Amino acid sequence: MGEYTRYVALGDSQTEGIGDGDELSGYRGFADRLAEQIAASSPGLLYANLAVRGRLAGEVRAEQLAPALALRPDVATVIAGLNDVMRPKFDAAQVASDLEAMFAGLTGIGARVASVTFPDIARIAPVARSLRPRVLELNARIREAAARHGVALFEAFPYSVTTDLRIWSADRIHASPLGHARIAAGLAHALDLPGSDDSWRLPLPGPAPATTVVTELRWLGGFLGPWLWRRVRGVSSGDGRVAKRPDLTPLTA
Repeated sequence: MGEYTRYVALGDSQTEGIGDGDELSGYRGFADRLAEQIAASSPGLLYANLAVRGRLAGEVRAEQLAPALALRPDVATVIAGLNDVMRPKFDAAQVASDLEAMFAGLTGIGARVASVTFPDIARIAPVARSLRPRVLELNARIREAAARHGVALFEAFPYSVTTDLRIWSADRIHASPLGHARIAAGLAHALDLPGSDDSWRLPLPGPAPATTVVTELRWLGGFLGPWLWRRVRGVSSGDGRVAKRPDLTPLTA
């Protein structure tokens, strides 16, 4: 690996960092954490985070790809598609096409690109088990697109730790601080950053908490229900939001 100097993150709420911080103090998230790991061996790193919560893959492509290319990154992360999986109408081929366009554009200017496959949603939220075939299909298409463009891939689906409820926030949609740390470690390993290894795959100590009928009902009423109601009304959590770091700035900025 050469020294990276310009890191740009594209994506939705996970890349923005939701679940790792709050509205008052700000969000950290895996992208900030990954930037810190890159900066450990590249002290002059400049970092931009273009992600906006609620964005579908096509919206990430339409809104973030051109600004990302203009920033001329030498390393980038592209993570989107889970919002699409959860929508009533889902087209895996179109989502994969949007992701591949971003892979192609960024690798085409010489950037090293990393992305992810998504974890087994049926083990995170059993009530959403019907979405599992969508995740499997999208993951297969992401693997194919990544292989075509030499994209480093953090494979989340095969490892049980990625469905441990302790790495997810209460909404089970966004990673917890521990989860964001694991995602950053997985991406660092995929990018073969100095000091990275595969320890992110290790299970957490002690038994993983199990879902129950009560916890599922609480989740339905407290999180999934309101999320679906926003979708019915055509409202997104990202309406009126802008990227938290639209420009390449030193990591400490």
